Amino acid sequence: MTDPATGPVADPAAAERTGAARSPVGTLPLVPAAAFVLVWSSGYISGPYGVQHVEPFTLLALRFALAAVIALAVARVFRGPLHVDRADLGRIALTGLAMNAVQFGAMYLAFDAGLGATLASLLHALTPVLTAVLAAALLGERLSARQVAGLVVGVAGVVIVLGPDIEKAGGPVAVALGVFGAITLSLGTLGQRWIGHAPDPWWSAAIQFSVSVPPLAVLALALEGTDAVSDPVRGGLTVVFLAIVNSIIGLLLLGKLVRAGGAGAGASLFFIAPPVTAVMAWLVLGETLGPLELVGLVVAVVGVALGTGSLPTRRRGARP
Repeated sequence: MTDPATGPVADPAAAERTGAARSPVGTLPLVPAAAFVLVWSSGYISGPYGVQHVEPFTLLALRFALAAVIALAVARVFRGPLHVDRADLGRIALTGLAMNAVQFGAMYLAFDAGLGATLASLLHALTPVLTAVLAAALLGERLSARQVAGLVVGVAGVVIVLGPDIEKAGGPVAVALGVFGAITLSLGTLGQRWIGHAPDPWWSAAIQFSVSVPPLAVLALALEGTDAVSDPVRGGLTVVFLAIVNSIIGLLLLGKLVRAGGAGAGASLFFIAPPVTAVMAWLVLGETLGPLELVGLVVAVVGVALGTGSLPTRRRGARP
C-alpha cells in the first residue's frame, strides 16, 4: 500500500494471506524503524503546515514533480532501463493516480479545511485493517476475528477523538475528506495486487509520482490560479521537505525495513505513528489533545495494533 508520507508500503492483508514474512516491531532494526516512523509521522505535520503557505493542489503538484525527477534519476542510474509491458505500465499508473493524486488531494483539502494532524494519522493508521475488510468484501478473502475486532476498536477510538463537537476536528467537510482519503488509500492498496509483477520499486515510484503531476497541475491552475503561493520561502521549503524527506528518504528507509522484516514490515509500525504524530503536532503546530481525546487516541492505537497483528499474543500450547 502507499503510506501518506513516503510511497508504496506492503499490503499486510496480502502478506498474511500468502504467508509472507512480517516481523514484529521488536525484531526490526531499531534505527531505520525509528527513522521511518519519524519520517512517516512528519508527513502529517508538513501537510497541514504547507497548506498554510501554498494552496493544496499546487503544493502536491510541486511535491510530486520534484519527487518524480529525483526518483526517475535514481531509477535510471542505479536500476538501469525500465522493462515493463504496456499492461503493467497502465496498472501502475492508474494505481498511482488513486493513491497519490486522489488520496493526497482529498487529505490535503481536508488539511486546508482544518483537519488535525493527529486525527489524519489515526484515519490512515486504520487503513491496513480497513484494507483487509475491503479485501474480504470485494475479493472474498478470509477475514480473521482479530482484524474485525481491531477495526471496531480502532473506529471507536476515532469516534472518541472526534467527540460530540465535530467542528473542533475541522468540521464535517474536513472529516469527510479525511475518511474518503483513507478509503481511497485502502482501495489503492488492493490495486497494488492488480499490478502483479511490478518493476523495481524505484521505477514504480517514479511512474506513480509522474502520472500524478498533470491532473494535480490542471486542478491547481483551474481552481487555485497563479497566485497560489502566499509565502514562497516557507512554501518552497515545505515542497522540498515533502519531496526529499517524505517521498525519497522514506522510500529508502522502507526498502531497508522490507529487506530486514519482509513484505509487511511497514504495517507492523502503523500503530506507532499516531502518538508520535500527536507529539510532533503539539511541538510544531501547537495542536493539543484533551483528556477524552487522549483516551480515544489510546483506544484507536490499541485497535490498530490488534488489527495489524502488532500486539504480542500467545498461541495455545506455546511456552511463555
